Amino acid sequence: MRPAAHCLCALIPHISTRTQLLVIQHPSERSHALNTARLLVEGVVNAHLLITEVITADSPWHDLLADPQWQTELLFPGADIPLVTATLDSGRPRRLVLLDGTWRKARKLLYLNPVLQGLPRVALPDGLRSRYRLRKAPQPGALSTLEAGVEALQRIEPETDFSSLLKPFEALIDGQIQAMGQARYQANYLRPGQKPA
Repeated sequence: MRPAAHCLCALIPHISTRTQLLVIQHPSERSHALNTARLLVEGVVNAHLLITEVITADSPWHDLLADPQWQTELLFPGADIPLVTATLDSGRPRRLVLLDGTWRKARKLLYLNPVLQGLPRVALPDGLRSRYRLRKAPQPGALSTLEAGVEALQRIEPETDFSSLLKPFEALIDGQIQAMGQARYQANYLRPGQKPA
């Protein structure tokens, strides 16, 4: 969905996972130029992208999310939320749900969907650093959807290397910086005295 001169398809891996990913994307993010959710879903064989604000009762995903035959967890931070780990509950297949949008929109997705509110939540540890050099993070440790997915999968399935999922992301960021010009990038995204990554 990018111009041919900026195509990232050749960099996107196809990694098989035991864990199923479901990325629920706020509709306003669908056409965002730096859509990391789409990169994540394209790179993981067992991943799905659902673009919606409300998961209605007649949506197939509504019943799938509530299916007790699956260990479905919502990756979303909060107070006293346990960290995502490799622990599998009762041998059930595992599904990890990520919300894609600004923090405000992600919270709205959670608020509007009781089926998501009812899921056990897991979080990533504090202190992670984003590679998203084109965004001023609203808080320390704020990761893009792709970065959060890679970090979570690496913790759930440590025997697999998921770092290749970050290659198209790095190329995407580098291309945007090149397009905007190094001087503009430094003026808009670097603190005084900070060197470019």
